[in-house]
Order: sequence, then structure tokens, then C-alpha cells
Amino acid sequence: MAKSKDRIDAGIKKENKNPNRFKGGVSQIKMGNNDVLFILLGATGDLTKRKLLPAIYHLVNDHKIAHFAIIGVARSPISVGEMLAASKPFVKEINAHTWKKLEAASYYLSLDFYHQNDYHHLKKIADDARSKHHLSGNTVFYFSTLPDHFETITKNIHNSGLAEGKGWSRLVYEKPFGSDLASARRINKSIARFFTEEQVFRIDHYLGKDIVGNLALLRFTNRALEPLWNRNHIESVQILFLESLGIEGRGNFYDKYGALKDVVQNHMLQLLALTAMEAPRQLTGHYIRDEKAKVLNNIIVHNVVRGQYDGYLQEKGVSEHSSTETFTAVHLEVNNKRWKGVPFYLKAGKKLDKKETSIHLRLKSVPCLLPENCPTDSNHITIKIEPHSSFALELFARVPGKTLEIIPMTMEFSQPIFTLKSAEAYEILLEEVIKGEQSLFVRNDEIEQSWKIMEAIEKIKTKVYTYAPGSKGPQELKLLEKEHIKWRG
Repeated sequence: MAKSKDRIDAGIKKENKNPNRFKGGVSQIKMGNNDVLFILLGATGDLTKRKLLPAIYHLVNDHKIAHFAIIGVARSPISVGEMLAASKPFVKEINAHTWKKLEAASYYLSLDFYHQNDYHHLKKIADDARSKHHLSGNTVFYFSTLPDHFETITKNIHNSGLAEGKGWSRLVYEKPFGSDLASARRINKSIARFFTEEQVFRIDHYLGKDIVGNLALLRFTNRALEPLWNRNHIESVQILFLESLGIEGRGNFYDKYGALKDVVQNHMLQLLALTAMEAPRQLTGHYIRDEKAKVLNNIIVHNVVRGQYDGYLQEKGVSEHSSTETFTAVHLEVNNKRWKGVPFYLKAGKKLDKKETSIHLRLKSVPCLLPENCPTDSNHITIKIEPHSSFALELFARVPGKTLEIIPMTMEFSQPIFTLKSAEAYEILLEEVIKGEQSLFVRNDEIEQSWKIMEAIEKIKTKVYTYAPGSKGPQELKLLEKEHIKWRG
């Protein structure tokens, strides 16, 4: 199979500090963050219904927002009542008083994203809502739309004056952010014409999960872990994103993206960057993003295997001759002093034998001093993200009463940090947007570096192998096993 060791190189673009742009970055944190106007663009979609409106409800119910208003915007001519009713089944444990507050502060506008005049109507509704609900002017624009619309909507928000006035304005862009490097660069450039990087929050909802947010804390606050976290002690790293479900009626979308663009380019490369980054000066904002960007800037692509589950071509919305991968496994390397020579294996797929997202660090073996029954495996550090969050350390120990019988024993940590009822990812992310804290969001250079890595992977031309639903992937996965990898899932 072909190999590519092209280094992915590009400079890190810092946040735009242009003082002439609209306000909205971390410097604005003290400006009345207890009130906010949410403008939800694409308000009739599944994301708004299942995630955004429930997240706003819980922020209100938990008294994290004192004053607010919501304006849902989409092309469909529905009522505000229909918008809220569609979301209500996805809100846990509804408090009648809080729900009435939500109803009283919600509005809906049928709008064509490409008609500038419609935005002037939206501005009037926004101004009236701010006045009626005693809001200071803080505004979150949430782009729950296809990336094809990002540039036009951003320009029209600016040109209509929607982001002007008192308070801050912050723009939240849902993934996918572009469909390739060229489109991501074009979108970034278009946004930068009107808003500063400090105002821009690119969502990767995996960064809002508690265990992911705690990954850096686990590493950098525990003396027992950080000294081991390098090429001297780590033999290999696996990052798994396994799904038992198929594309679930998303054929029109999924067939354009596939496993690489759907989860590797964003979720998995972000998990890799958090796993491999150097210690930031502080565990906040641009310090974390600086270190993640350095990792992505030093990725070497070695090999890739692609697969497609049997039956995919019969899915609704999928081209009958599609070569889109529903499975991929990639061998990467982080070419820096800490990790040089350590293989990073990423494996993702649909309709596999289980659902699991996890990170596995395999430690190097120690010399065996036993006369027999030496362990054939090595110790592992495992961070599980889904379906249940946990942190585990796998060690070897003697079986009680058996002098030379050694077995692996797992020390799994299920402390309150992982087991208490925690907020949903979107609730956490929206709260961070309101605070102006950007550490859980993806910066412009990270986005572009991720797409560069995708380009390097795509240069490796390989066949798309078929695999059976419910399996671990195609049999040809062994093509990555020259390095004697033992998959953890």
C-alpha cells in the first residue's frame, strides 16, 4: 500500500486583535454576561430541536442566565409555538415555571438567508426583544446551518447592523466547518473581513463532554501520569470512534463526507491534539489552542485503510456507485521531540460491533524477571468517553494463591468527576460562549491544519473494502498491522 510521509506544515494564525472590529472576545467577559439574546439560525433543524433549545432551557432553569430572549430563524413558515413544541420532548424534567419563561421570551421569523432585507426585519425584532426583556445587547448568533451558508449569513449579519450596539456579539459555527481546505480557508477569510477571531466560536461538541474537558487536567495535574506521557514510556496510542448504528437516514449528507470528514477531521484530530499537546502556560483559552495547533502542525500521515459496510449503497440518499468510506483506520505520527516514532492509530466506523469512543495509551513493556508465564501484553492507560466516561489504568498482578500466575487488573476511576449527573455538552459549550472562554472551541488555524491532514490522507489512494455490519471492520484492517498493533476495540 502506498505511503505518504508529507509533513503538514503551516504557521499558526493568532487571533485578530483589530480594535476596529466589533467587540465580543474575552476582553468583554465583564460586560453583563448574565443576560443574552440568542439568535438561532436554522431553528427548524434537528440540532436546535434536540440540543440547542434544551441547553438554553437548562441554563435558565439552573439560574445561569437571569435575562434572555430567543429568536429562531429559518425558511419554514412555522410559529414560535411549533418551534418550542418540537423541542419539548427533548427537555429533561420540565419545570412548568421555567418553560413559561422560555415561551414568553421566544420568537420566530421566517427568513431567507440570501435576502438582505429580511435581516433588517430580524434586526427590528431583535431590538424589540432587547427592550422588552431588559437586555444589555449581548448577542449569540448560532449558525445551525450547512457550511455553504456561513459566508452569506455572516456578511448579512454585519451589513444589517445586527451585531452593532451595546454589549458583545459572538458567532457560533456548527461543524462541519467547510468541506475541504479551500472552503475552510474561504470561510475563515470571509468571517475575518467582518469579525475578529475573539468573536468566533467553532463548535466541536466533543470538546464539551466532561471527560474530554478533564483530559488536560488528568495529564497536567497528576505527577503519576505526566512523566510517562512521552516516547520514552508510550509505545503506541489508539483513538477509537466506533458506532453500532448506520447513517440513520442521513444519506444525502453522509455520502458527501464519509467517515474521514465526518468524525476524523474534527472529533478525532481534536482528541489527538489534546492527548499529544505540550503543557500550556495555563489551562485556558488561547494557551490550550496554541499547543493543540502545534500538534496538528506536526502530523505525518503514514497509512490508511478505508471500508464501506455491506448494504450502504442501498441506503436512501446514497449514490448507487458511491465509494464513500463508512470506516477508516489511519496511522499517523506526531513529529516532535515528545512523540517522534510513536504510532498514533485512529479507527472510526459505522455499523461496527459496538459503540465506543476511547483513547488508549499502550506503555512499553518492562523486562520480564519471571522464570515463566511472562505477560504477553503491556500496561495501558485508557480514557473512555462514550457510552460511559471513565479513566482506567491496567496493571499486572499475581493471582491470589498462585505463585507465578499473572493477570491484568484494571484500576478504573469512577470518582464524582465522572459519575455525577453532569450538564450536556451543548449546555456547557453555550455557557462558555457566554463567558467568552474559547478553550473548548476550535481556532481558525486548527481548522485549516485539520483539513491539510485530510488532504495528505486523501493522497494515499486505496481501495474501499467491504465489511459486514456488526463486525470490527474490513478484514484488510490487517494492512495497518505491520507494526504488530493489537486493537483495543
